[in-house]
Amino acid sequence: MTPFFSRYKFSVKPQEALLILITMFWGGTFLAVQYAVTLSGPLFFVGLRFATAAIAVALLSLKVLRGITWLEVKAGVAIGVSIAFGYGLQTWGLQTISSSKSAFITAMYVPLVPLLQWLCLGRLPGLMSCVGIALAFAGLVLLAGPEGNMLAMGEGEWITLVSAVAIAAEIILISAWAGKVDIRRVTVIQLATASVVAFAAAGPAGESVPSFSPALLLVAAGLGIFSAIIQVTMNWAQRSVSPTRATVIYTGEPVWAGIFGRLAGERLPLLALFGGALIVLGVLVSELKLSRKKAPSATASLNEE
Repeated sequence: MTPFFSRYKFSVKPQEALLILITMFWGGTFLAVQYAVTLSGPLFFVGLRFATAAIAVALLSLKVLRGITWLEVKAGVAIGVSIAFGYGLQTWGLQTISSSKSAFITAMYVPLVPLLQWLCLGRLPGLMSCVGIALAFAGLVLLAGPEGNMLAMGEGEWITLVSAVAIAAEIILISAWAGKVDIRRVTVIQLATASVVAFAAAGPAGESVPSFSPALLLVAAGLGIFSAIIQVTMNWAQRSVSPTRATVIYTGEPVWAGIFGRLAGERLPLLALFGGALIVLGVLVSELKLSRKKAPSATASLNEE
């Protein structure tokens, strides 16, 4: 009799392993951004952060930038606008809510990605991915509203929730153009676009140019370089990792953010911790693959006789 678990197979590609590692470091950036918005307006900081990231990638890609195509310009601009909206609104929301709560609400993009993927690209997610997303979404509900009332969210919570839609669009757009463009060229364009859009929106939002303190420059440079690493890794990995699978992997981000937040003094209730466990379970389930047992061939049956 075949054991139950022998019907399933765990397989993690190197690209998926890198995305999992990225989520660990990604979760730690929320605390850094929350500190940064005490030194600068949120949109100006996002512009500064991605300007640093664009320069870092451009310096490492000077030889390949000469061959930029019109398709890469369109892809980079579209992804960059999504990044600007996603990170801009997320940073704005961090002015009034904790880093852990911001990470949890941002991760609500998990159920949005397969929905947008279906509506925009016509790709239906697989069965196990759907089960994994359902578990992750249930966990995110507990994490995003640990006080128990999702409908009573304040301005910071709603702004962060809107940012999740933009982040979902970013993941869909990256997957739509993955494999069709040069990774480094598109990354430079999308980071530069995100910086320009954020800087352009800072004035109408009423922000003024802050004093460039060493602390602000250090945080902007550090997060900028890390943002460059994140975007290059995402663009490379999602050439072979589906949007749904990538999204479930990204749900590890709020778990790490919660851990780092706790180390910084933030405390989560028991329900929130249970939600984190559901997210981890969702990631594991999404990695399961059903394998059908092949019927014995006629030759094998004769040999057995």
